[in-house]
Amino acid sequence: MAWQQITVITDEQTAPEVAELFSDLGAVSVTYMDAEDEPVYEPAIGETKIWSNTEVIALYEMDTDLKAVSARVHQSFDANLLRDWRQEQIEDQAWERAWMEYYRPMKFGDKLWVCPTGQEQHEPGTVCMLLDPGLAFGTGTHPTTALCLEWLAARDLTGKTVIDYGCGSGILAVAAVLLGAKVAHAVDIDPQALTATLSNAEKNAVQDKILVYLPEQLPKMRADIVLANILAKPLCDLSERISDLAVAGGALVLSGILAEQTAQVEDAYRALIELNAPTQQEDWIRLDGLRR
Repeated sequence: MAWQQITVITDEQTAPEVAELFSDLGAVSVTYMDAEDEPVYEPAIGETKIWSNTEVIALYEMDTDLKAVSARVHQSFDANLLRDWRQEQIEDQAWERAWMEYYRPMKFGDKLWVCPTGQEQHEPGTVCMLLDPGLAFGTGTHPTTALCLEWLAARDLTGKTVIDYGCGSGILAVAAVLLGAKVAHAVDIDPQALTATLSNAEKNAVQDKILVYLPEQLPKMRADIVLANILAKPLCDLSERISDLAVAGGALVLSGILAEQTAQVEDAYRALIELNAPTQQEDWIRLDGLRR
């Protein structure tokens, strides 16, 4: 199946209005992209980031009259606000399977493999987690996730209780259970992430040991290990909440932190957590330590 695509560059004030008009005119999807490589590190929770110069991309079915769409949009906005207007036909493909051509088994520490379906590793003394690209972020390829997986793979998790705060795909919760944890409680603000977590738990036959919650649904509890792979600002904003999820002497693992943000996160947790030295991979930092 093929699709028709319109791409146009506009400013951050106009982009939402253009996107809304595209949707009103029958677009099956509308996407924002950065038109000038402007870095974005920390949009607020629930915020859709719009760049100073934003590329708005609208996808239409093949029978849509793009001349009519173009005429309507150009009637509605000053021509100076609509730059680099492009129309093209794109072919459909199985996006997840195409992406998986570049996704290979990865080993973390001496004990944990993360593998796409069909590429399982059965090395003695290791466990293998099956994980395919899907609804939510988290496959182990990004340093923020890899840093957490390496921490888990280096510990004896036998019988431990775990909270994965900001679970995404559930990769950390599933890994913890496969490595011996008694139960993992997975928390995320996005219901789609909880769906992905349950799917990955079932794929790895650990669904009976993983419970999922929206933050407001999480019962009052404390765990032996708390993992929070989110971003520096929410880590700082939620420092008391996240720290309080760990038992006294329990471990906290914080990730999603750029190197230049290390000090501010350390400052937010220093009174609550006895922190170890930061661990760095590329531009990203993991902080870990024990609750005071």
